[in-house]
Formats: sequence, structure tokens, C-alpha cells
Amino acid sequence: MEPRRGLSRHRKTAESSACSNVSHLRKERSKLVEILGRNTDRAGRIGGIEENRGRTEHAVEQRPFSVGDPARHQDQDRERSNAGGQEGLRHFALYPATGSGRLLQTCVSNRGDKIIFVRHRSGPAYYWYEALSVQYLSTNDEESPQRGVSIHDVVVDDYQDLLWRLRALYGVKNFLGAKIVALGGAGGKYSPEAPKVTREKYKIEIIEVGYDTIEPRIQKALTDRGAVSRAAQWTDRYLSMANTTLMTDKKFVVNAFLLYGIFKELMREKGASAFTIKNCMQTIMPMAQTTACLTLSLLNDEGPPAFCESDFVIIPSGILLHHVSGKPVFLHNSTFPHGGVVTCAHCTAPRRMDGSRYEPAKIMTHYESEYGAAPKVEIPEGQDVTFIDPEYSTGRWVGFKGRVKSNPLYEICRSQQDVEIQGDWKRLLKEVRDSHWVMVYGDYLKEVEYASRRNGVRWECIS
Repeated sequence: MEPRRGLSRHRKTAESSACSNVSHLRKERSKLVEILGRNTDRAGRIGGIEENRGRTEHAVEQRPFSVGDPARHQDQDRERSNAGGQEGLRHFALYPATGSGRLLQTCVSNRGDKIIFVRHRSGPAYYWYEALSVQYLSTNDEESPQRGVSIHDVVVDDYQDLLWRLRALYGVKNFLGAKIVALGGAGGKYSPEAPKVTREKYKIEIIEVGYDTIEPRIQKALTDRGAVSRAAQWTDRYLSMANTTLMTDKKFVVNAFLLYGIFKELMREKGASAFTIKNCMQTIMPMAQTTACLTLSLLNDEGPPAFCESDFVIIPSGILLHHVSGKPVFLHNSTFPHGGVVTCAHCTAPRRMDGSRYEPAKIMTHYESEYGAAPKVEIPEGQDVTFIDPEYSTGRWVGFKGRVKSNPLYEICRSQQDVEIQGDWKRLLKEVRDSHWVMVYGDYLKEVEYASRRNGVRWECIS
């Protein structure tokens, strides 16, 4: 077919620019994948990026990614839909080099989360670096269904800014609609409506399992020579690790590993990716002849988020923070802030808080009962951490950063850290609720804030 003649100089220039941008985008594909791969943490958090060439029109390129850990969540993701009922949620990086506003609106109106990446200095300057505006983007005060992206979904030049947004979207995808086993039932500290809010607001499926169901399994395991022998072998391997000191009866540790196997089996049966337990002091201790403290620590070290006390005030934020960071999270008691310092303490701390290395730990008794096995984990001094402090079940979460100053041994729960608050610590005085907080290594405030806009959470940061 003979090409049309008489193209205007302006159109020739635009087509030339579009071709140049398309060529540049193709070269940048390998760069983006390289950066994402280089920033994948040891747990494989941003694993398995699938890149589709798709269709490029007028140098507007929409690239879908599968953001997540296929090894850990493959089966779960196949079943799950997001809170809006969309199946097979996808995340798109959109590179609008040139093109009309109508074309841009068409691209952003498709289902799935979009991130717009425009170039200023990183390559040929994009037309939409100049033309992008609130005509096409929603703002904090305005959420319009006709505008599929917001001002917070725009990245200029920096792939690191793209990366942390992908981490946040990964967290959202695996948070909404998650499944958790609640042994002994579901509750909420000072907020009895917490389980209902968790189910309705975050679409989390709470699978309540009674102790009458689990007791026969525990009794069978305690008398099963093969199971006891295997748990004893696991115990020996665990206690032989560097910087691990046993300060309780070894039998309590063996029984904690028996309980670990039972809890894992229960999660597999229910198709759950998280676990919590209620009334453990009154019920599980005499039943299992140990405490669940070390067992929950082991589960967290392996990957699945596991929480004590079945407190669904804090559990939703813990699940999200786990998936955003790709690391174990530590649910702990809060204390009264003073002089810029707060003490964090509980008996179920994970040891692999960075997702890989086992921190030094003393395996002691559970504090209140002086019974069983509970880890006193030593977090390195100077370690930066992120906290989330939910306001009961109101949907308001307070976030801030801290820096570990010491690992004391007060007459409180075993794993203890004195933490220096990074930010206006006096604002925390109004947030004192005798409540649980959740902690993770590193700074993930940006990711959680970004994710909160998709979870219906009112986020407030004091750092």
C-alpha cells in the first residue's frame, strides 16, 4: 500500500519523536527488570516478574507485571479476588511518551492498579511529563471512578520510586482476602467488633478452629514416637545454632516443635497463609505441655505471619506489613512513651527479623507463667524499625520509625527493646491505648501509606 503524502512537518516530527521514544522504551525494558531483580530481597519478595510486550500505540506503552511471590502464594492468588470483586488483579506500569488525552484515559480506565512513569532527565522527555494534570488524576480529596490513577501513582525518572510502589501493591494484593486460622476463636483487645471489621473491611477470611478439634491431634503427637523423635531432632538442630542459649527445660522446646508441626498442618488443611491463637495460657499450655510462644516465633521465621492473642485490632496491619516488607513482623505490647523512648516487649518475637539471619536468642520460659519455651531475641543496637499502631477498629493507623537502643531484661515479656522514636514522640502520648503494636526491620512508611489508600485505611505518620 502506497503511503500517504503531504504529511505536515509537525506530524513528521511527532512520529519521529514517537519512534525514538518506542526505541528507547524497548532498551529500557532490560534496565527495569535488572533493577527489580537487583532489589529483590532474600525472601524473593518481588519474584517472577512477567513482562508482556503488549501493544504500543503512539508511544504509549502499558506493561503488565505479576507482582508477588509465586512460590509462596501461587495457589492462594488463583482463588483470590480483590476487594472490588475484580478477578486476577494486575498491576501496570504505563509509559506515556506521547499521544492524546483520550488515549491516556483509555489506558488508565482499564481494570487493575496503574503506575504512570514519565521521563524528565532519564531519557527523551515525555509529552505527558508536561501535560499530566489533575484533569486525568484524582487527588487526596477526590476519588473519581473515571480517573483510574491518582497523583500518588506518578513516578518521574526514578525506578526506585517505582519499586517501592510495586512493593506496596504486592502487599495489598496479598492482604485483601487473606485467610487466617484463628485457633480458639477471634477477638480484639478493647474492641470486640474487630473480627467483624476485619472480615467486612479487609475481606480477610477468619477460619475459627475450636480447641476441641485440635486437642486429639496434640495428644496423639505427644504419644507418637516418630513425631516426638522428629521434633527432638529439630530441637537439637535449632539449639545448635550460633548464639542460641537454652534457659528452660529442653522438653518444652521439643513440645513446641510438635505444636509447630500441628499448626502448619492445620494451615495447609484450611488453605490459610497466616495463624493466630487465643487463650493460650488457659488452654494450650496444659494441653500441649508447653507454651505456644516459641512455636509462633518458628512460624514467623519460616514465613507465615503468626500472632498470639488473636487480636484482630493489630493482626490486619501485621499481615499487610509482612507482605509489604517481605520480612517477619513482631507483634508486641506497647508502653508509655517518655523522653523519646518506648519499650517493646512480648514473648513471641521472630529471630529472622531481616528475613534471613537468625538473631541471638535465649530460650527462656514464658514470662507470666514461668513455664514453657519463649525466645528472648536480641535485636542489634542501631537497627531501624517501622511501627504501626492501629486506633482500635476505627480504620485509623498511626505509623512511625524507631531505632533500637538496647535489649534490656525488665520484669516484663521476654523479648524486649528500648527504642528511640524517630519523629515527634510527644504525639504518641495521645495514642496510648495499652494496645499491641507491630514492628518490622527497615523503613516501610511510604509503602504502607501508599497501600492504605487502597485499603480504606486512614493513615497518620508522625516520623
